[in-house]
Amino acid sequence: MKLALMCRNANLYSHRRLVEAAQARGHEIDVINHLRCYINIAAHKPEIIYGGEKLGMYDAVIPRIGASVTFFGTAILRQFEMMGVYPVNESVAISRSRDKLRSLQLLARKGIGLPVTIFAHRTSDAAKMLELMGGAPVVIKLLEGTQGLGVVLAETNKSAESVIQAFSSVSTDILVQEFVKEANGEDIRCLVVGDKVVAAMMRKGKEGDFRSNLHRGGSARAIKITPTERSTAMAAAKAMGLNVCGVDLLRSNHGPVVMEVNSSPGLEGVETATGIDVAGKIIEHIEKAAVPGKTKTRGKG
Repeated sequence: MKLALMCRNANLYSHRRLVEAAQARGHEIDVINHLRCYINIAAHKPEIIYGGEKLGMYDAVIPRIGASVTFFGTAILRQFEMMGVYPVNESVAISRSRDKLRSLQLLARKGIGLPVTIFAHRTSDAAKMLELMGGAPVVIKLLEGTQGLGVVLAETNKSAESVIQAFSSVSTDILVQEFVKEANGEDIRCLVVGDKVVAAMMRKGKEGDFRSNLHRGGSARAIKITPTERSTAMAAAKAMGLNVCGVDLLRSNHGPVVMEVNSSPGLEGVETATGIDVAGKIIEHIEKAAVPGKTKTRGKG
């Protein structure tokens, strides 16, 4: 098969592993920096120009689009879709998962476990919001934050009100969520590929940090998840319409709750922690699913 890998940095671990896995299984794979592409939007003849030349046809495209360039990256991916190339994750599904509020609304509609969440913009009624939440501690998030940035733990009502009012003063949208204390600063990252959870790891934040992101200095270890956690991860991926994703769960007193669904999950942490060839499993999925002109938007909204 002839594959395209959409990414900006070919040297990142995840991207090198995908190239190695594809080549090990006998496939041809080209790395394409989507920020250097432009598209010709013409009736009956969609084209992508890269390096001054028209791209030829591919059997499948693996999108690895950074959050900061979601709009442009998904536009290029849509053009691949218009050309009949199978996308590992569709453009609409990636856009859906990148919108934190929209993704939570879709998960809630499907009855998937979530932390208690309130969304607001420029509110002066912080005390009422906290009352609805059941009081501090709460986690306050900027919608645009990634890798643990723009996330604050407020341990008292007074500090929570101060943070909410500070964010409101700069006209930013915020999410206020319950703090799942019983998770003890740990979360579970489930790697979903196709219709299976192929790997799972427990992540723990560095000492004194409630955030478990590996980019923030956290640690990870392999873990055996429960059937309920497995079904929750699969339901979350299906709600987003993603074939490949990372689903982040917390173990709460009322069962697993989904914190985020990541359409471009990093592979280094999970492959190192578990020893599982996740990149190879992604290529295997492509071999089974890539049919000319086929797309799989499983969710709606």
